[in-house]
Amino acid sequence: MILRSARAVLALLAGVSLLLTGCSGGEPARTPPDGTALASAPASRASTLPVVRVADLPPEARETLELIARGGPFPYAKDGAVFGNFERILPRRPRGHYREYTVPTPGERDRGARRIVTGGSGETYYTDDHYESFREVVGS
Repeated sequence: MILRSARAVLALLAGVSLLLTGCSGGEPARTPPDGTALASAPASRASTLPVVRVADLPPEARETLELIARGGPFPYAKDGAVFGNFERILPRRPRGHYREYTVPTPGERDRGARRIVTGGSGETYYTDDHYESFREVVGS
């Protein structure tokens, strides 16, 4: 159990490190389903989903990424829980590959709809509509 947790933390730190140092890609940015432009973010390497740069995330999402990189402490009991990917929007992986974290929404009294989902291979995704759509998070 400890070894598995240590591997998950290392994978997460590697992913956040990648995000903070930047990624390169050759495709132009794609427009997410909600129609908003995503600057000129590079193409995703872990999925075919639209991408969003760390710098273009809401400040609360960037703060959540920092908490994940530090290993917490997290404000919500469900932060770090296994994300089941029941919507099957993210690439299919074995159960336990994905973890979810709450991104606070100003003015919401509960957890709201925004989440960061991380994968055991270092990939990171953002949703602002409670898993209806995702964007892969790429370098700053």
